[in-house]
Amino acid sequence: MALREHLLGEPAPSGGRMRRAVGSRLAALSLRTRLVLVMLAVLLISGAIVALITTLSLRHFLMTRLDQQLAAAGMRYSLSLEHPTDADGDDKGFDTVVGQQSGTLGGRVANGTVTAIGVVGAGDDYPNITDADKAAIAGLTKTTHPRTIDLPGFGPYRVSVRAGADGDLLVTGLPMTEVNEVVERLIAVELAVLAIAVVLSSIAAAICVRLSLRPLTRVAATATRVSDIPLASGEVSLPERVPNPAPGTEVGQVTTAFNHMLEHVESALASRQASERRLRRFVADASHELRTPVAVVRSHAEFAQRAGGDLPEPVTRALSRIGSESDRMGQLVDELLLLARLDAGRPLLSEPVDVTRLVIETVSDARVAGADHRWQLDLPDESVVVSGDEHTLHQALANLLANARLHTPPGTQVTATIRPLGDSVELEVADNGPGIPDEIMENLFERFVRGDTARGHANGSTGLGLAICEAIVKAHGGAITVRSKPGDTAFTVRLPSVLAQAGVATGEQWD
Repeated sequence: MALREHLLGEPAPSGGRMRRAVGSRLAALSLRTRLVLVMLAVLLISGAIVALITTLSLRHFLMTRLDQQLAAAGMRYSLSLEHPTDADGDDKGFDTVVGQQSGTLGGRVANGTVTAIGVVGAGDDYPNITDADKAAIAGLTKTTHPRTIDLPGFGPYRVSVRAGADGDLLVTGLPMTEVNEVVERLIAVELAVLAIAVVLSSIAAAICVRLSLRPLTRVAATATRVSDIPLASGEVSLPERVPNPAPGTEVGQVTTAFNHMLEHVESALASRQASERRLRRFVADASHELRTPVAVVRSHAEFAQRAGGDLPEPVTRALSRIGSESDRMGQLVDELLLLARLDAGRPLLSEPVDVTRLVIETVSDARVAGADHRWQLDLPDESVVVSGDEHTLHQALANLLANARLHTPPGTQVTATIRPLGDSVELEVADNGPGIPDEIMENLFERFVRGDTARGHANGSTGLGLAICEAIVKAHGGAITVRSKPGDTAFTVRLPSVLAQAGVATGEQWD
């Protein structure tokens, strides 16, 4: 860590940070991958433990057998090691002793010096004994148990050292080559088998995990399809359900819970739709029934004003207020009735509408109503025609222009623009007024949302104008958007260039 800090100039990661980093990487993996990795990790650990125990057990067994062979070789070799001299007094015969296996080593050490040494089979399969081998033998001491030494010319040997009758040391050794070869081959076989087992197990684990988690995949696919269903309004049906072949398993329990959740959501949406339908019917019926009494009140007020003669000033003012409020009430009733009809999906007319002429007419009307504003047109060279209901489109444009007139100060420039875009047409009403407050931007197209107070104009707005615009545009298969900042506020309506009759909203018929 100190080296990392010195070289990189940054502190080494602590154990806690490293664990968190590893945990975050694991958490980023899919459940399928994590399960397969866990299964492979368990297999590797189990295989490594079995291989280690097997290898150690086999080596211990082979070493025990080798020690037994060494003990037997030492007993048979004793006399030849004790006095192997010939008539001339030379030490010979260590490499020609009958009854000893090839590679058996024998030697005699007196006062730290090797006086005799030989290997059975020397000169055929074994090299000659070197001074380094003799030095390794000379350094041995008497032991009660065999030991392992490494002879430079012969490799590892298992040797036993006994005291001779003449005060010397008698050394007997057996090569460990076969033991090591058997152990090494076992390790190689274990590694190969473990590698094959890991490969096959990873394939089998991936298949099994994939099959086991298939219900979760179905749950995710069903949830994706349900998320694409519009749930905000209208009648909603959730026919999607996840098949559950194994309800007793954990995955099956998730599937069952998900299906129950879908049933609950569908029931709640059905209740919401029924409540909305009753509310729309009530609003429509109430608006329809209110039209007559409002008209009667307005007509009586007008009649009283015309035929009343010399009426006191308070009475005249009261009749005037009754007439103006009756007009406002009638407008509110008409707007509520129109919204109720649009919500219910009443079919609109589908006929060619000259949008260019429509914009010119609505802007002319707005110029008369708002002479203190500056009105401009930005129209293409040729007339633009869409298919729809001219009356409702006229009302939508009139509402947008009225909104710009009522909520901006005198002298504001209002521009109406038409942009043909091939498969669609954009109608934009923009002004350079103070803009729309941020607090009402999110709910701007909801009903009874007023910007009067925010823009400083108490104009008696019903708060339904933009809601009606949005409903009319959607009924024509279009969309309305708004952008606003001080000095630049624009409402953009996009309508399809050609609307098929089947694409127009359909629904209940109204009186």
